[in-house]
Amino acid sequence: MELYNDNHSYQAGDIVYVMYRNPHTQDVANIQAAAVVNNPENPNGLAIFLYENYYPLSDEIAVYSSEEEARSAYNYYFGHVSEGIIE
Repeated sequence: MELYNDNHSYQAGDIVYVMYRNPHTQDVANIQAAAVVNNPENPNGLAIFLYENYYPLSDEIAVYSSEEEARSAYNYYFGHVSEGIIE
């Protein structure tokens, strides 16, 4: 299965970038690389595998196909990206 998001086609095995908020400190957001995988709860869907968890891939998640795209969005929403936060 493929998912189209902002004119990008994602499929299992792709590496994407997302903005992730720390669940313990809501005012902290980071850019994080994540893997697109087959959704284990929905065989016809895709999910993002991030921090040992699956998140269904939908148009409700801001997904970026490159680190540069993610940094631009981060700068727009949160200000300048500081030191290396991509892991």
